Amino acid sequence: MKTVRGHVPDNCDIIIQGATIIDGTGAPVQAADIAVLGNQIVHIGDCSTLQAETSIDGTGLCAAPGFIDVHTHDDWALLRTPDMPFKVTQGVTTVVAGNCGISAAPFRMQDGLPDPFNVVPGLREYSFDSVAEYRQRLTTSPPAVNVRLLAGHSSLRATVMGTDLARPASGEEIDLMAQLLDTALTEGAAGLSSGLDYPASLEAPMDEVVALAKVVSGHQNTIYATHIRDEGDGVIGAVSEALETGQRAKARLVLSHHKCAGKANFGKSVKTLEMIDLARRHGEVSFDVYPYVASSSALLERFVGSASKVIVIWSTPYPELGGQLLDDIAANWGVTREEACHRLKPAGAIYFDMDEADVQRIMKHPVAMIGSDGLPGTEKPHPRLWGTFPRVLGHYVRELKLLSLTEAIHKMTGLSASRFSISDRGVIAAGKKADLVLFDAHKVKDLADFSNPEQPSAGICHVLVNGQFALRHGIQTDTRAGVFLGNQAA
Repeated sequence: MKTVRGHVPDNCDIIIQGATIIDGTGAPVQAADIAVLGNQIVHIGDCSTLQAETSIDGTGLCAAPGFIDVHTHDDWALLRTPDMPFKVTQGVTTVVAGNCGISAAPFRMQDGLPDPFNVVPGLREYSFDSVAEYRQRLTTSPPAVNVRLLAGHSSLRATVMGTDLARPASGEEIDLMAQLLDTALTEGAAGLSSGLDYPASLEAPMDEVVALAKVVSGHQNTIYATHIRDEGDGVIGAVSEALETGQRAKARLVLSHHKCAGKANFGKSVKTLEMIDLARRHGEVSFDVYPYVASSSALLERFVGSASKVIVIWSTPYPELGGQLLDDIAANWGVTREEACHRLKPAGAIYFDMDEADVQRIMKHPVAMIGSDGLPGTEKPHPRLWGTFPRVLGHYVRELKLLSLTEAIHKMTGLSASRFSISDRGVIAAGKKADLVLFDAHKVKDLADFSNPEQPSAGICHVLVNGQFALRHGIQTDTRAGVFLGNQAA
């Protein structure tokens, strides 16, 4: 029996009876009851003698820690759509926001910023000078899920350099960014993110990034997460750059949405994973992955050439063309893909540019975490926004048997909590926060697809965030119990 400080309370708020517990550590499953009091798990074992206001029959269901989505762009969605249905309905209880170099704080919005700033809905509506200000806003108006925030390199560049981003930062500008970053980390940011493949940071040399990553390594429980400089033909060199950056800065490193894009690069994950394993001998390195062979990003000329198919999600000058194939648009206009892309911008797109064998090889690696990389607020989002975690459980666990259920849950919870220093969540144990998901392992399945991407998944039955029901019997509640997770929680 597992209790808080050896004491089993007589009365609890919630008891989950007879569930199959997958605790997030990778340990074997166990059948037991779970008692929740307030925002905490207080007992795991036989709860038959305890009284509770609410009892949930967990017979035939799996109980896991609430899923942690380690790669999101939810900074603005947490304020615009605080109910976060696209996360709650797939069992996500914590999101890591501020990825790919773009964060709501510290950030000063201005006209004329290049991609990826044109891609994220809500940028103009919500930007914050400090992490403290953003944190206070979430405290005043809490979302349905918890949030851990990275400070974005591109956001720092824009705040310090304005729109003049197609160049390396000067020494003085790097110092100013470092000061902003240091303050952000002190105020609770989880670390630094970069998006070196985007115009806003494409001209930032390694030395600039290393200087900022060194600020990260000077703070405990923080991390550097990078969307590497090239995920296509230059992927080997870009992975090498990321690994060298982490080593030079002595920073814990995460490679974001690791992939090898473009047919000419299929199979290169064998090499990139070898490189990562070698680097792990000298420091902490991990990565995240989403369970699809299609990516999604800004519509950029240099991305369209290597994709077998490109779907335009949205376009500011041609909103009526959202959802159409880029090749069809180009044919109707009598122009090349690249020219059509130029006319459509600013725009977003889905790129079919990955190999299933690479996706599986990357996902199966022991330090692979699961992250959706979904972009909320667009009219036709990538289905990963709604379906990532159930897709792993339904397709890659139950159907393909690529992962065991305990392996998959570990990648979604315990491993993610460890990497992002969320010490009070990510595992089911007495004394941990009561972020929990109950699901039917035989029925869990993603229903979102590229035609109908905004579909809740099947098989997710109950979701608790800080001991309160965010989803009950498959129906989302009005409760918004999410909190900002600063470094004191790590």
